[in-house]
Amino acid sequence: MTATATKTLEATLAPPTAHKERRLQRTVATYRRALSESFESGADTQTAVNDVVTGYTLTSYAKDALKNYVPQLRRTYNASELDDDHPVRFTNRGWRLDHSEDRTHEFCWRVPQAGRGNAFWIPLRINPEQRELWGELFDGEVTVGEFRLQEHRTNWVLHVTVEYAVAEPEESDDPTPVGFDIGESKLLTGCACQDDTPTQPYIYDGGRARQLRKEMFTTLRRLQQRDAAEWRVDERFNHYQNALTDIVEKASRQAVEYASSFENPVIVLEDLSYIREHLDYGKWMNRRLHNWAFARLTGRIEDKARDAGIPVRFVNPAYTSQTCHACGHLGSRNSQAAFRCTNAECWVTEYQADINAAANIAGRLNPWGESLSLKTTGDDSPRDGSTLDSATAHSGPSAKLAQTTLGEWG
Repeated sequence: MTATATKTLEATLAPPTAHKERRLQRTVATYRRALSESFESGADTQTAVNDVVTGYTLTSYAKDALKNYVPQLRRTYNASELDDDHPVRFTNRGWRLDHSEDRTHEFCWRVPQAGRGNAFWIPLRINPEQRELWGELFDGEVTVGEFRLQEHRTNWVLHVTVEYAVAEPEESDDPTPVGFDIGESKLLTGCACQDDTPTQPYIYDGGRARQLRKEMFTTLRRLQQRDAAEWRVDERFNHYQNALTDIVEKASRQAVEYASSFENPVIVLEDLSYIREHLDYGKWMNRRLHNWAFARLTGRIEDKARDAGIPVRFVNPAYTSQTCHACGHLGSRNSQAAFRCTNAECWVTEYQADINAAANIAGRLNPWGESLSLKTTGDDSPRDGSTLDSATAHSGPSAKLAQTTLGEWG
């Protein structure tokens, strides 16, 4: 039995000529003006967006992508503001790729431009680990979806969403759901549910990743303020990105190993496809969260689970950190690490917050797990000023199947 898998291919554009650089810059600037005007106008239908973007000098592929994307921001994802670094989106009708093993850079991408005959080709530096998929993309063996162009400091980065057939891991009639909560302080929290009971929770600490992100932001800002050479800025940026990638690889590998320790595991993840549009915690916190690639970690867990033959399912992330896993009552978080259930009839009083969230995610493998109490008693915003979606804990199994409190994991 086969299923359709989705993956995002990444490539860096080879340094463009000055003329091509200006055209790329003009495309990005025009697209973002069209996006901003469409969003600020309140347009929530494709027709309304079309009325706004018609006058812009953009290729039809970019305009069509805007007509799909802006209504999603407004109606589906309830975005209240825009980031200032949105990539340029194109629909798959505009996709063109060329390949030759005789070139230094085997693959070349045809950059869509407004006006007949204005498109131009540019070489790509692909991720070697994705070489096979790039070849299949050129041969037409995989289906291309939306593709996005974004300027990243001194580089131009291309992301291409592709779909391809994979063997579907078989899900047991009696699965063990293993939920994972991705956070800021504690990078990854896992919890299996056996007989509706949280079992042997696992936590991968996020302190090192948080420190690296902070250092990266501070270091790069200082280098730019000192007008440092571009090669030096790129060198430090690559250093931090490589270190963060190493953390993602280790965390995802350990997550799959943890899931594999249970009988008939099914990994359950939150659908965080549009997490950037949901975040509105203030400029400082938004920067920290936006700089962390939630999707990258989720994608690597999914890839490694597929290789291990473990099914992966995605569920609605709403209220997972606010709901008591035991009774479904909406509780509160007086501190970042502790969840308090205020249902007097529930055996839970205080529980480790991220484990509670992971248990809720695991429970949503069963559709009944989506139900929520109608009574709300607060929100999950920490009152002590600590960061969101974090905890103070270390990796290891719980001592007993009872209340997992901060004291046991502190």
